[in-house]
Amino acid sequence: MAKSLHGKETQAVLREIRLLFGIPDWVSTVTWSTVRDDIFAAITGATIVLPQGIAFAAIAGLPPEYGFYTAMITPIIAALFGSSWHTVSGPTTAISALVFAALAGGHTPGSPEFIQAVILLTFLVGIFQLILGIAHLGALVDFVSHSVMTGFITGAALLIGLSQVRHAIGLDLPRPEELGEFMIQLWERWPEADLNSLIIAFSALSVGIISKKLMPKMPNYLVALGAGTGVYYLLGWTDLDVKTVGVIPSVVPSFSMPAFSFGEMRDLASPAFAVAVVGLLEAMSISRAIGLRSGQDIDANREFTGQGLSNITGSFFNCYPGSASLTRSGINYEAGAKTPLSAVFAAIFLLIILLFVAKWFAFVPIPAMAGVIILVAWKLVDVKEIRHLFATSKTEVWIAGVTFAASLMFDLEFAIYAGVLLSLALFLNKSSRPRIAVGAPDPTTKTRKFTNAERANLPECPQLVMARVDGPLYFGSVEFVRRKFRHIEHERPEQKHMMLIVKGIGEVDLPGGELLIEEAQRRHKRGGSFHLQTTTPRTISKLGRFKVMEALTKHHIHLSKGEAIAEIVPMLDDDICANCTARIFHECAGRPNNNRDKKPDHVQAMNTLSSTEDNIGDSTLVVNAKMQSQSEKDDL
Repeated sequence: MAKSLHGKETQAVLREIRLLFGIPDWVSTVTWSTVRDDIFAAITGATIVLPQGIAFAAIAGLPPEYGFYTAMITPIIAALFGSSWHTVSGPTTAISALVFAALAGGHTPGSPEFIQAVILLTFLVGIFQLILGIAHLGALVDFVSHSVMTGFITGAALLIGLSQVRHAIGLDLPRPEELGEFMIQLWERWPEADLNSLIIAFSALSVGIISKKLMPKMPNYLVALGAGTGVYYLLGWTDLDVKTVGVIPSVVPSFSMPAFSFGEMRDLASPAFAVAVVGLLEAMSISRAIGLRSGQDIDANREFTGQGLSNITGSFFNCYPGSASLTRSGINYEAGAKTPLSAVFAAIFLLIILLFVAKWFAFVPIPAMAGVIILVAWKLVDVKEIRHLFATSKTEVWIAGVTFAASLMFDLEFAIYAGVLLSLALFLNKSSRPRIAVGAPDPTTKTRKFTNAERANLPECPQLVMARVDGPLYFGSVEFVRRKFRHIEHERPEQKHMMLIVKGIGEVDLPGGELLIEEAQRRHKRGGSFHLQTTTPRTISKLGRFKVMEALTKHHIHLSKGEAIAEIVPMLDDDICANCTARIFHECAGRPNNNRDKKPDHVQAMNTLSSTEDNIGDSTLVVNAKMQSQSEKDDL
C-alpha cells in the first residue's frame, strides 16, 4: 500500500513537470494558416506597444528602453508557459504605477540604484508567482473581489494622471501621493505654468481622444504622440525650454544578473508580493475575459506559473514587472491570432521596428508624453463598472471605495492589501453567518413542501420546530449557529423537538459536528429530541466520521422529511396533541384529539443519545441518499 501511494505521488510530480516544461497543447494546432494569422496579429500588436513601452516605463520611473525590454521578453515566456492562447503580457499601467509607488520613496526614480531595485523586485515578483502556481493556489484569485481591482485601478489612474500634470504645465510640483500639498502647490503656482508645454500636452491628449473616436482601429497613442511632437516643432522647438525623451541607449535586451542583496530582498519582499498579487489578478481577469470569447478554458495554476517564469526570466534581461495587457490581448484576439506564437512574433517585430525608429523617439517632447499618459489614465477609469457596483451591491462598493481611498491616503501597495483583506473579511463574515429559517408545510402544494413560516404566516406544530440551515457549518460559523439555536429555544420553549434540514450545508467540520451533538443532548435533557434530515451523501459521510450518527442513532438521521415526521410525531406529548388545532402534518390524523374518548398509548421513548445499538452504517445511508427522490423541495 505504501509503495502504491509512493508511486502515485511520483507520477503526480512527473505529471506536473511535464505540464510545466513539456510540449504545450496548442503546438499540435499549428499550421501554415495559423502562422499566417499569428504574424498578421503580431504586426498590429507590435505597432500598438511602441508608445506604450515609453509611457508605461515613464509611469514606473524608468527610462524608455526598460519598457521595450519588458514588452519583448515577458510576453514570450508568458505565452510559452501560460495557459491562454491569446493573452499578451508586458508592461501595464497598474503594475507600473505600483512599482513607482513601492520604490520612489527610497530611491531616486531613473537612477542606477532605482533601476537595480526594480530589476530585483521583478525577480522576487516572479518567485512569488511561481510558488503560488506550483503550489496549485490558482483558485485564490476567486476569493479576491473584482471590486478590489476596480478601486485600485481607479486610484492608480488618478495618481498617474496627477503625476503628469507637472510635465504638462512645466512646473516642479510635489508628488501626488502627498495629495494635500500637491493641490495647494498646483493652485498657488498655476499662473507660473509654461504655456508651450500646456499646448503640446493638450494637443496630444485631444488628438488621442479624437483619433480614437474617428479611427478606432488606429494606434491612437502613437497618433497622439506624433501630434504632440508636431506641435512642438510648429511652436519653434529650438526656442522652447521643453525637455524631450532623449536618446535611447539600446533597444536590444542584454543578459545581466540582478543585483542580489539579502538586505534589499528583505526590504522588497512586501512590495514584491503586492505587485505579484496585482499581476496575477490582472492576468487571470484578462485571460478569463478573452477565454469567454474564444471558448478556451483557462488553467489558473498554469497561468500563475507562466507569469512567474516570465518575470523571473525578465529580471535577467533588465525587465521590470509585467503582467497581461488588456489592450494588447484584446487587439491580439480581434486581429485573428490563433496561438501564443502571435505574442512571440510581436516581440520579434517590435525589436525590428525599434532598430529603425528608436532614434526618432529622442525628439519626442516630455509634455507630449504627459498628454498620452493622462489619456492612458483617463481610459483606465471604468465608469460603467463603477455605476454597476453602485446599482447592484453595497458590499462591492465598500470594497472598491476602501481600496480607492487607501490608494490616495496611504499608498498603492497598502491599498492592495487593504482591499484584499477587506474582501476576504467580508467573505468570511458571510460564510460564518449561514441562513437559518424556521418552516412549516405549505398547504397549497401537493408535495410536502416547506415554506418560511413567518414570511408565509403559516401555523407551526406547538411541539416541533423545523429549521433549515443554508451555508457551511464549520468552526467559523459554529458560534453564530449556536446563538441561533438558543434564540429559537428561547422564542419557542414549548417546541422541545427539533428537525434540522441540512440540505443546504456546503461544508461541515468537526466543530460543526460537535455542535449538532451538543444541541441533541440539550433537547434530550429538556425531554425533547433532535433530528437531522439530509440527502447529501458527502454530508452523511462526514457526519459519520465526526461521530454524529453514532450519537444521534438511526432514529434521528433521516433521508426525507416524511420519514423524519413519521418518526417524530409518535414522540410528541399526547395531551398537547389532543388540544392542538394546527394539525399541520398528515400524520396528525392518527394523533389523539378532544373528539375522541380514549387517547392511544403509543408514545415512543427517546433512545439514549450515547446508545450504539441502533447505529446505522454510513455507507448504507450514503447509498440510500443517492436513491432518495428529489420531489421534496423547500422554500425556506
